[in-house]
Amino acid sequence: MKKYVLASAIGFLAMTGVASANQFEAELSTLAKGKIAEIASAPEVISAVKAQNETTAAYDQAKIDELDTAWRAQADAAEQPMIDAALDSEVSGYLMDVQDGSDGLFTEIFVMDAKGLNVGQSDVTSDYWQGDEDKWQQTYSVGPDAVHISELEEDESTQTVQSQVSVSVVDPDSGAVIGAVTFGVNVDKL
Repeated sequence: MKKYVLASAIGFLAMTGVASANQFEAELSTLAKGKIAEIASAPEVISAVKAQNETTAAYDQAKIDELDTAWRAQADAAEQPMIDAALDSEVSGYLMDVQDGSDGLFTEIFVMDAKGLNVGQSDVTSDYWQGDEDKWQQTYSVGPDAVHISELEEDESTQTVQSQVSVSVVDPDSGAVIGAVTFGVNVDKL
């Protein structure tokens, strides 16, 4: 029944022309500039992004594609050493705690480095490289105050209507953008 109600709500929103993040844009923007920006500037996030940027600075596109292919293959495999290492990191533990403490507001959280590669996440992402997607391109590449709000979508795994809200991760010492973070936001909890 819950899935039917959710599908009906999305269908109604689509028919009325409001099935976009725009109807929640003000609330999502406020969330991005407040709570999400605060989490993006946490010491756990900053130190993890800086450390990974040192490791990945010399990666070319071939190396990035190789890592992304390995991640995708592991997502469906019994053995997942690359995914397990990411989920077992300190920053992933921090993100899991943030998500758990959000009372269902955040459905997923993941941090990306200067190449758009995953640094940490609250749940497994479908791919490792986000650098070809708006969530990274419209934040990291834009500047320190950048915010990207996606269209509304139904999250199959959580059965919620969500929008992805992304912001730049900024080095507090230099003011330089060093990465990005994306939050899946359950708009019913706004």
